[in-house]
Amino acid sequence: MNQHNYGNENLRSLLEQVANGSLSTAEALEQLRYFHYEPVGEFAKIDHHRQLRTGFPEFIWGQDKTPTQIAQIMAVMHQKNPVVIATRISTEVYTALQPQVRALKYFEMAKIAAIAPDVITPVYPGSIGILTAGTADLPVAEEAAVTAELCGFTVQRLWDVGVAGIHRLLSHRHVIDSASVLIVVAGMEGALPSVVAGLADVPVIAVPTSIGYGASFGGIAPLLTMLNSCATGIGVVNIDNGFGAAILAGQILRTAQKLTIKGNRE
Repeated sequence: MNQHNYGNENLRSLLEQVANGSLSTAEALEQLRYFHYEPVGEFAKIDHHRQLRTGFPEFIWGQDKTPTQIAQIMAVMHQKNPVVIATRISTEVYTALQPQVRALKYFEMAKIAAIAPDVITPVYPGSIGILTAGTADLPVAEEAAVTAELCGFTVQRLWDVGVAGIHRLLSHRHVIDSASVLIVVAGMEGALPSVVAGLADVPVIAVPTSIGYGASFGGIAPLLTMLNSCATGIGVVNIDNGFGAAILAGQILRTAQKLTIKGNRE
């Protein structure tokens, strides 16, 4: 029996147990949280229940996949998800995807291709403030911003406010003050997250970028700066990982929402 049929038989057995009363709906839901995946050809297995487990659906890492593989994966995922996101999609890959995926949207700066409604209404309270030290950091920051928006979060953008001209940051203090969580993207020496964390009363997610001269070692220098920050309340993700920063910020806001709902019930 292949994995797909094996999953169907398990699902049938689970439903029969609920029907005959030997398993409660709550117990069945708990089992379904870790239940099934769907194979795509011989190259992928789609985890349809990831959103039930983690709050977010599976995303597609586009880099190193062929356009045909990406198109097939997106088609299968779209059957059960209104929004399907593929990251690290070059312009060339997007051009190849267009004829294969209907109504595909492309966010060139973020290198994200997505199947999504024209308008996505935020479904979570609060907002994610995203700051960059320089214009060169924009691709990573936009990856974070677009990911967050497609996932239903409100985003505030503030670009090019690095420490070399600190007055630019201070004149936009309202972005820091109004955000529920902050993502700060910086290359070079990576000092901006420390400055922002010294001004903010919310979590700060620092994202080092590979922007900088030779001694920045492709992002290692800002990464170490952020890890060694004397400011408190900073978490650091990997180099150029705007996507990971967006999901972490989203989980922070989702957790806050869950605690608020729980508090209201009590």
